[in-house]
Amino acid sequence: MADQLIVEIHPWTPEWAEEFRVRGADLRGALEDLALRIDHIGSTSVVGLGAKPIVDIQISVAEFAPMDRLAEAMGAAGYIWREDNPERTKRYFREVPGARRCHVHVRRAGSWNEQWALLFRDYLRAHVDAAARYEAVKRDLAARFGHDRHAYTDAKGDFLWTAIREADQWASIIGWRPGASDA
Repeated sequence: MADQLIVEIHPWTPEWAEEFRVRGADLRGALEDLALRIDHIGSTSVVGLGAKPIVDIQISVAEFAPMDRLAEAMGAAGYIWREDNPERTKRYFREVPGARRCHVHVRRAGSWNEQWALLFRDYLRAHVDAAARYEAVKRDLAARFGHDRHAYTDAKGDFLWTAIREADQWASIIGWRPGASDA
């Protein structure tokens, strides 16, 4: 079944960085020592890269448990735990109804999935050509699957796996490590 929201790729705007700055600071205050890292990830975190206008945030934690403490802190910051998320390597949170859309991915610090998001972001930031290719792919897929977010997301898979292989080679050459937390 197609998702009801239309996939639209918007030109990059510095408003996305500012939105993350505000949200990141709020999350840092609410989560305190639960959050080992709070990072702006996804396309909105790459200067110049067109994207859906939805800020993605990754929060790195030592463990998901106790989940009630994490869910309570996130709730206090204005986010709802989506317990039905099928991806078991993260806990997924969304904004409260009526708030500007935001995706928050809580992952275990040091996990492959946490590192993947940071490496992909850093690779695109360092390689404008790869970011441009990614935007072209996203624009093409939005035109083809604009009324079906799941098909749009699935269709990005080939590009993402090619890019992460390139990013892994780059990481090996430069000795990549994630920088400091963004918030």
